[in-house]
Amino acid sequence: MYLRAVQIPSRLIEAAVDQMATLPGVGRRTALRLVLNMLARDEDRVRDFAEALVAMREGVQACNVCNNPTEEETCNICLNPHRDATTICVVEDVRDLLALESMGEYRGVYHVLGGVISPMDGVGPADLDVDGLVSRAGTVDVKEVILALPASMEGDTTAFYLAKKLTESNVLLTALARGVSVGEALQYADEATLSSSLLNRLPYKG
Repeated sequence: MYLRAVQIPSRLIEAAVDQMATLPGVGRRTALRLVLNMLARDEDRVRDFAEALVAMREGVQACNVCNNPTEEETCNICLNPHRDATTICVVEDVRDLLALESMGEYRGVYHVLGGVISPMDGVGPADLDVDGLVSRAGTVDVKEVILALPASMEGDTTAFYLAKKLTESNVLLTALARGVSVGEALQYADEATLSSSLLNRLPYKG
């Protein structure tokens, strides 16, 4: 309603607003405010901003081991000899990985699924990197797989599916203790709760 009442003075501004509004959590009113802020900036600063985004998109790729974003083929976590490669923590996306890393307590490695099973959103097992996880868990070095997935119906469905796929792997399958509230995404949990949920993880029973 807000933008319908306001005539945007330029098709270029309107096009920029359209693109800005595609970002998650950014409505058209916020998008217009951000675009006008950019318009008021020095031209070189705007160019630097745009070039940084393009460089990021072109230069960042998924780690060939865990899918963590990296500029190299393999991320620095997977390459770190001080990480415990016998323990794999499975997360929905990189935001959850960063939330766990921010605690500074977990010393294992990760596997980023790239989402959770959600039929309502058209996301099925084939859209996630399940095969990569099964392959990693099948090696003799891996002893434990931690299912650090959202405490939601989609997270539980994904955990159940992964447990079935990992049946033949000789690994201890664990899940976060339910200190994380039902329906809460990991990246929004406070560090104390997340740390307690990880340290007090339990064998996964499906």
